Amino acid sequence: MMEFLQHLFAFIFALGILVTFHEFGHFWVAQKCDVKILRFSVGFGKPLWSRRIGKDQFELVVAALPLGGYVKMLDEREGKVAESELNRAFNRKTLAQRTAIVLAGPVFNFIFAIVAFWFMFMIGLTGLKPVVGEVEQGSIAYQAGLNEGVEIIAVDSRETKTWTMVVDGLIGKIIDAGKVDIKVRDGSVVKVLTINLEGLSIDDLAEQGLLNKIGITPKTFKVPAIIGDVHSGLPADQSGLIVGDLIVSANGEEIGDWVQWVKYVQARPKQTMSIEIKRGDEYLIIELTPDEKTRDDESVIGFIGAANQPVQPLEEIFAKESYSLIPAFIRGVEKTWDMSWLTLRMLGKMITGQASVKNLSGPISIAQYAGDSAQSGPAAFLWFLG
Repeated sequence: MMEFLQHLFAFIFALGILVTFHEFGHFWVAQKCDVKILRFSVGFGKPLWSRRIGKDQFELVVAALPLGGYVKMLDEREGKVAESELNRAFNRKTLAQRTAIVLAGPVFNFIFAIVAFWFMFMIGLTGLKPVVGEVEQGSIAYQAGLNEGVEIIAVDSRETKTWTMVVDGLIGKIIDAGKVDIKVRDGSVVKVLTINLEGLSIDDLAEQGLLNKIGITPKTFKVPAIIGDVHSGLPADQSGLIVGDLIVSANGEEIGDWVQWVKYVQARPKQTMSIEIKRGDEYLIIELTPDEKTRDDESVIGFIGAANQPVQPLEEIFAKESYSLIPAFIRGVEKTWDMSWLTLRMLGKMITGQASVKNLSGPISIAQYAGDSAQSGPAAFLWFLG
């Protein structure tokens, strides 16, 4: 329930920002064209808060349904206008002025996207390095010569620090149904491979995902279930676990990594478990009973008072795409253009029947991503807003 509410709040917050900026575009240009503003509403329905401001004392409103908004302007088509204010009515403005007011909303959204991406690239967006794990035999990636362990360092001459950047580079080529050159690093050897995407469609990606469809599984970096720290007086210490112990199995179930071990323990508060450990060259069996702890959401989990052994340096696993002020702005403009052009081409495919409307994200998936990106940090949330 809490997760649903977090996603819902993030979705509403994101939508509110985007709508407000869009409507502000109409509002700002209308004022520059000397059109009288009657109301600026964020949301629809019953007003929750309102105030009259500005020289025209227009009504600023926050309404109950945050699923849109509007700017109400003086207009003879919507009511009688005083003779003294006819020159300030929207319908009395020139065609150029009316066009500018109408287009201002989308233009301001475009500007907002640039600014959001600009800040995102200054903050930096962290992701997994694009190191290939498994390659499906006979797949598109296999035919291109990709193999396990290589790192994709560029797609179509554009540097790729993370898997997100790799996917961004490949998607446009799929829409164009073409081939793309990728640069990979295999140990100390750097080479260029060509991936043939001609047999793929956008609909394939909607169902299976890009990397799955071309036969790539990203390399996973598992943290081994090795005890790195034991807190005195807690269950791990009481059971005899010591630093360096490797958790092999629990109640006969093999433990493959630290994440699996944590989930196993959390699911069994106050339940005695038979744990097989490896200590040096020796295998031992110990009894362990996790204590229980209540989370903020009132769920009860088990804990033993132990931490994992430090893993390999994070810079070997993750990469961060970040830039200084001016390069970040340039990258923000590029990203906005890329996504806008990608969207237009996608819509073109849908209109001509070459792609299904299932490629459009519905409100539920948008809300889900808004929540996930908000939890991932400001850079990810800015990416979503952009």
